[in-house]
This record gives sequence, structure tokens and C-alpha cells, in this order.
Amino acid sequence: MAVTVVLWASAFVGIRAIGPDFSPGSLTLGRLAIAAVVLAPLVLPQLWKKRTLPRGREWLPIVAYGVMWFGGYNVALYAAEHVLDAGTSALLINVNPILVAIMAGIFLKEGFPRWLLIGSTVAFAGVALIALGSARPGDAGESATADLAGVALCLLAAVLAAVSVIIQKPVVRKIPAAQATWFGIVVGALCCLPFAGQLASEVQAAPPQATWALVYLGVFPTAIAFTTWAYALSLVEAGKLAATTYLVPGTTVLISWLLLGEIPTAWGLVGGVVCLVGVGLTRRRTRTLRSGQLRG
Repeated sequence: MAVTVVLWASAFVGIRAIGPDFSPGSLTLGRLAIAAVVLAPLVLPQLWKKRTLPRGREWLPIVAYGVMWFGGYNVALYAAEHVLDAGTSALLINVNPILVAIMAGIFLKEGFPRWLLIGSTVAFAGVALIALGSARPGDAGESATADLAGVALCLLAAVLAAVSVIIQKPVVRKIPAAQATWFGIVVGALCCLPFAGQLASEVQAAPPQATWALVYLGVFPTAIAFTTWAYALSLVEAGKLAATTYLVPGTTVLISWLLLGEIPTAWGLVGGVVCLVGVGLTRRRTRTLRSGQLRG
């Protein structure tokens, strides 16, 4: 999960490098197409060797999270970031772990551990501090009149990601993480094929550094990070695993500091520490008395 957090955080730096060179649909298709090609040599030989593919209804959850997470989530989030400031986007998208914890408790029967709820609340407060630190002087007025469509798109992205995690959890119990990821990526890429013409024209017009940034996004934050996420999800409860993504904004601040020389604000540093504390709290276990202690 540490690999996932670092690579997902680096994606924001990569997207910043691309800037306005790629639109939401073409950026999503480009990332997914590159990721599908990168993972294919790992997945296809295993499929050919074992000759085992999901059958019948087993494809339904794969198609569902492929459409919602790999396709819809990315397009909605990129579109939202075109009209919302970074702070507002960070706050809205980080509703996702809370939604995962609630749905995992209901649908996956993971319950509602006290420390998971406490830690998630603390971590979300840390995200709020990071968002406060990332706000520019003119953002206050802009946020007050933020485009409602952008807010709706960001919340939609959070919901799509949360539902996808719940759907993906049973899948990664049955098939390897790389296969579960590759199938979802291919489904998402197929959904984004209408943007192929737009992607082709934007690649031709984009400077080389933007194209290389797109390649990076496809290989590392998509192909590798989603595979490590799926592997971790096969081993850890969905609610607890999703809570670790609260570390992404703080990690992004550190990466931007190291690679881009963007000095974080005091609010950003404090928020990162608060997120770390919150995620640590989600890992605590509620102590339960043994039956003998209850009787005695």
C-alpha cells in the first residue's frame, strides 16, 4: 500500500506537468491504453497457461468497476479539476474513504470499528488543513462561486471510486491482482475509445515532456499502483485500506517539494502530520475482554 500511496501521489505531479495539453477524456484513454500494454505481458501468458477466464456473471463486477473506476472516475475527476481549485477538489475527493468505510461496514460486513471511524475523522481534518494551505489568495472568492457542475463531478468521482472498491473486493479474492487490474483497465479503455481521435490530435500537438508525463501516468500510477492496490485489497479490509489513501495529499505535498521546489505551507505540513496520525489511529484495534475475564 505504501507503493500505491506514493505512486498515486506522484500522479498529481505528473498531471501538473501535462497541464492544459490533454483534455479529461483523452488523458484517461492515454493512461489506460499505456497501462493495458504494460500489464499485458504479465497477464496474458498466465491466462494462456492456465486457460482460466472469468465466466458468465463473474464478469459483471469486473465490467462494473472497469466502467466506473477506470473510466468514469478519471474522466469526472479531471473534468472537475478544470473548474475547481486544488483545495476544494482535495476535500471533495477525500470523501471517498469515508464512503468506503460506510459501505464496507454494510455490504462487506466489516462492521464499524471505533478506531476506524475516529482515525478517518482525524485524517479528513488533516486533508482539510492541506486544502487550506493549498488555497491561493484568489481562491476564497472563486470557491464561493465554484461551478456546481465541478462540485457534482468531483463528488461523482468519489462515489464511483468508493462503489468500485466494494465491488472489487470479492473479485480480488478469486483472481490475481494483476488480472483483476488489467481486466478493469481494458474495460475502462474501451469505454473511452470515443476520445481516440482527440487523443491522437493532442499527442501530435503536445510538447515532448507532456507526452512523457502521460507515459509515466500510464506505467506507474495506473499499471503498477492499481495492481499493488488490488493485491493489498485482497489481504486487508476495504475500510481500513481506503483510510490509508488519506496519506496521498500529504505525500503529494512532499513530492512537489522535492521535485518541483514547491515549498509547502505551514498548514500543508501540519495537515500532513494530522493525516499520518489519523491513518495510524485507524490501525488500532479495539480491545475486547476474553470470556474468562467477563465471567471473573
